Amino acid sequence: MKFNRQPHCLLFIIFGLLISCQNQPSSELKDPSQTYKKYSPQPSDIKISRSEYKEKLYGFWLGQCIANWTGLVTEMDKIGNIGEIKTGDFYTREDWGKPDQPSIWGQGIPSDLSENIDFVIRAKNEVWGADDDTDIEYIYQHLLYTKKKSILSPEDIRDGWLKHIKKEEENYLWVSNQKAFDLMQEGMLPPDTSDPKNNEHYDMIDAQLTTEIFGFFAPARPDIAQKMAYLPIRTVAREDAAYISEFYVNMYSLASKVDQKLTQKEKILWMAKEARSKMPASSYATKMYDFVSTEYQKGTNWEEVRDSLYIKYQVNQEEGYDITSKELYCNGCFAAGINYGASIISLLYGEGDLKETIKIGTLTGWDSDNPTATWGGLIGFMIGKEGVEGAFGSNLSDRFDIHRTRQNFPLDSVDNFENMSKIGVIIVDRVVQEEMKGGVDFVENVWYIPLE
Repeated sequence: MKFNRQPHCLLFIIFGLLISCQNQPSSELKDPSQTYKKYSPQPSDIKISRSEYKEKLYGFWLGQCIANWTGLVTEMDKIGNIGEIKTGDFYTREDWGKPDQPSIWGQGIPSDLSENIDFVIRAKNEVWGADDDTDIEYIYQHLLYTKKKSILSPEDIRDGWLKHIKKEEENYLWVSNQKAFDLMQEGMLPPDTSDPKNNEHYDMIDAQLTTEIFGFFAPARPDIAQKMAYLPIRTVAREDAAYISEFYVNMYSLASKVDQKLTQKEKILWMAKEARSKMPASSYATKMYDFVSTEYQKGTNWEEVRDSLYIKYQVNQEEGYDITSKELYCNGCFAAGINYGASIISLLYGEGDLKETIKIGTLTGWDSDNPTATWGGLIGFMIGKEGVEGAFGSNLSDRFDIHRTRQNFPLDSVDNFENMSKIGVIIVDRVVQEEMKGGVDFVENVWYIPLE
C-alpha cells in the first residue's frame, strides 16, 4: 500500500507546483522602479491584455515606418497651383505603380526611395531610418520612461529637445518645430514656444506628427490622453492645429475602447465620429472633416473629394481657412488644415485596410508622408504585428535607427520594435496607476482601466 501511494503523492506535489507557478506574478514587462499597488477591479473596468498590447505597439511602430517611408516617395509632389485643376495637377489611383514625379524641391529629380510610386519596405537584413514623423514621438516615449513620469513638464520637454535634436547640421525639423526649437535655445519654455506672438508657424502641421502616440499611452481613456498630450501639442501648435492634433490623439486612444466585434471599417468610422465630436464646431478643421465625411457617405470617389477639398479651402478659402492669402512658401503646403483634410480622405476611404489607406494617403497630395504615417501607425496598432506581416509578409525589419535624425540616446545607434513596445507597456503601467487610478494584474497580465 505504501508503495502504491507514492506515485499519487508525487502527482499531487507536481500539480501543486504547477498551480503555484501559474499564480506567481509574471516578471515579464515588470518595471522594478515602479510600485505596483494592489487593486480591486470594478465591474465597469475595461480589461486589456498587456502582452497583446505589446504586440499592438510593435504593429504601430512597424506600420508607421512602412507608411512613413512609402508616403515620402510622393511628399510634396502635388500641392495644387491655386487655380482650376488641370490634368496632372494631382495623382489619381491610376498612378499607383507608375513612375514617381519630382517634388517641389526635387529639381526635376524623382524620389530616390523608389523609382515608382509603390510601398517602401525594409527587409530583416536592413534598418528602418527615423524620420520627423517618428523621431519626436520616440523622444517623448524616452522622456516618459527615463523620467518615470506620466506628465512631462515644460522643462522636461525643453531639455529633451535640446539634448536629442541637433543644433547646427541637418536636424530634420521644419516650420513650427524649428521655430520652437530656436526659441528653446533662447531659454523659452513651452507653451510659450507656440504662442502666435512668438511663433508665426503655430498653424502648421508639426504637432500632428509628433504627439499621436500619447493616445496609446492612455488606452481607452481619451481624457487622460489629452491631459498627457496637452503641453507637447502646445509646444508647437495653437488653435485649429492643436484641435487637429487632439483629434489624432483621441483616435489612438479610442482604438482600445472601440467594440472589437466590429469590422475594421466599422471601427474606423466609429472612432472618427467620436473623435470629431470633441472638436469645436467653429473650427475649420471640424468643417473639413464634415465636408469629407459627407462626400464619403454619398459615394463620391476620393479623387473628386480631394479636388473639391483643394478648390473649397485653398482656392476659395472657405470656412475661415485663409492660408492662401498669407502668401506662404508653397502656399502653406505644410499647413495643418489642408493636410488634415487629405488625411481624413485616406482614413475614411481606406476603411481600415492598411494597404489601401497607405495607397490613398500617398496619392492624395501635399505632405503625404504625414497622413500615411499617422494612419499606418493607427491601423498597424489595431491589427498588431501579425496583421502588418499578413499584409506585407514576414520578411520585415524590426530595427530602428533613431540616430539617423536624433542624437544622444543611451544605446547603440539601432533600437528595435520589441524593445520600443516593451517600454510603451511600462509607461502605460504608470499611467494606469497614477492617472487612471486603475490596476496592473501580473497574474492575468492585464490592466484594469476605470472608465471614469
